[in-house]
Amino acid sequence: MTTRPPEDTEVLSRTAAGFPVPPARERARPLARLEGRLNSWVASIAVMLLALFLRLWKLGTPKEFEFDETYYAKDAWSMLQHGYVRDYVDKADDQILAGHLNGLFKAEPSMIVHPAVGKWMIAAGEHVFGMTPFGWRISAAVVGALMVLVMCRLVRRLTGSTLLGCVAGLLLCLDGQHLVLSRLGLLDIFLAFWILCAAHCLVVDRDWTRARMRPTNSGRAATWGPTKGLWFRPWRLLAGICFGLAIGTKWSGVYPLAAFGLLVWFWDAGARRAIGVRFAVAKSALVDAVPAFAHLVVVAFVVYVASWTGWLVHANQYEQDLSSSQYTQFVSMGPKCEPVTDDSKQWPTAKEPDASGLGEVFQSLRSLAYYHHDVYTFHTNFLNCSDHTYRSDPEGWLLLNRPVGVNVENDIARGEQGCMAPADSHCLKEVLLLGTPILWWGATLALIYAAIAWIGRRDWRYGMAVIGSLTMWIPWEFNDTRPIFSFYASAILPFMIIALTMVMGEILGRSRAATTRRTVGTIITGSFFVLVLLNFAWFWPIWTNELLTYSEWADRIWFKRWI
Repeated sequence: MTTRPPEDTEVLSRTAAGFPVPPARERARPLARLEGRLNSWVASIAVMLLALFLRLWKLGTPKEFEFDETYYAKDAWSMLQHGYVRDYVDKADDQILAGHLNGLFKAEPSMIVHPAVGKWMIAAGEHVFGMTPFGWRISAAVVGALMVLVMCRLVRRLTGSTLLGCVAGLLLCLDGQHLVLSRLGLLDIFLAFWILCAAHCLVVDRDWTRARMRPTNSGRAATWGPTKGLWFRPWRLLAGICFGLAIGTKWSGVYPLAAFGLLVWFWDAGARRAIGVRFAVAKSALVDAVPAFAHLVVVAFVVYVASWTGWLVHANQYEQDLSSSQYTQFVSMGPKCEPVTDDSKQWPTAKEPDASGLGEVFQSLRSLAYYHHDVYTFHTNFLNCSDHTYRSDPEGWLLLNRPVGVNVENDIARGEQGCMAPADSHCLKEVLLLGTPILWWGATLALIYAAIAWIGRRDWRYGMAVIGSLTMWIPWEFNDTRPIFSFYASAILPFMIIALTMVMGEILGRSRAATTRRTVGTIITGSFFVLVLLNFAWFWPIWTNELLTYSEWADRIWFKRWI
């Protein structure tokens, strides 16, 4: 029997039974330190290598531009060759696929509508492996595998369990949407990667901060709590860099930056309140939130601007050729979706004489700002009157309401390419951007539970999963007048898997739980994982361009909206 300590023993607080609450530092000790570090790294790397193998499998096929690869692969190649994006000649795709890489680009710059980081990452693969399908997809494959590694390490830190960390990594590895995006030269896998890295850095920073916070004045908190050594936080700085790279890939990365920026303030306030600081939220706004703004927002902004260096170096060419574009001159959209323009509008910097030194830097930055205005006009006005076969409503993304067909080869006759279809049928090949249904549907239920657990139990880990999911989902509800696609949800999935894995951990139970309890939990969670694995194997052919008879393909298209 545990002896109740004397009432005069000095502790910060006691439970209802009179026992002392463990010190804040002990309660904040990262769970991940409870298991062997070497074994956890070996297991995590093994899961990553499995993911890399699946993503490299026949990566160069089909040998063509799939979906928006036609834009990003050529933009990346132009940046690699010229330092910025040039417009390309007619039938450039055919020349590239035929291996003819000379004379692809015109002299004038191209109006690109996404930042440069993701395209520079694609360019890295093209630099090593050439301007080939494998070359413009390899960076996505590597980043997709690294994302699985980050997921393993993050969930291990959150739960203290190497098993659960590897389960989370395997679930991400076995998702079809993540698999296909990791095998395409698109930007979304890079956006999701940098956001997940930023979130991981902030969780490490949370542990780092709490390890340095302790009550002062013989166990009693001082007025403000500890501040020494907390003004500079290396992990938070690294998170700011990752957020800058995320926004430098796609602008939608700004939403998780804003949300997580507020979240870390409340994490710090909670740490101060735990050691006895009164009015911790207000005081933390000064001693924690202000430095956090510098670490996250300011650093992210600097990284974002730096990612446009190639553009800035060639700003004079953009001023010459694009300073009077239809986006600059845009006034409104006419009744027939025809832009109404004002021919007199132009960037002011285009009329100014070229400056030199710091003046030239400032002039180029101003031109970049005007360019951003034009790109914003494109995204918020010019796409509203367009449509697309695979557009989808964000409300149904988590339920996989409308996947995207990125490539299809129909009507392959019997005997061609090994087709063994019946005489009255045919074969086909398809690459369908579809998540693993069992995984997504289970994760959606887990996300609902996470919201309840966050509010009801104040479990910050569930809160992180909910915030991460909502910030990459809800904003699209306000932009659904333009064509948007379900694979934009790829940045939501990691946070849904965090919620799902934590729920699986609760069902599994603690290692010291009764044998029956653990057995039942193991059967339930193990069965779900096996279902995900079987689901992944079933849909593998329509994610990897495998040859299927029409009936085999139809067996995998569960709903009409998947066609």
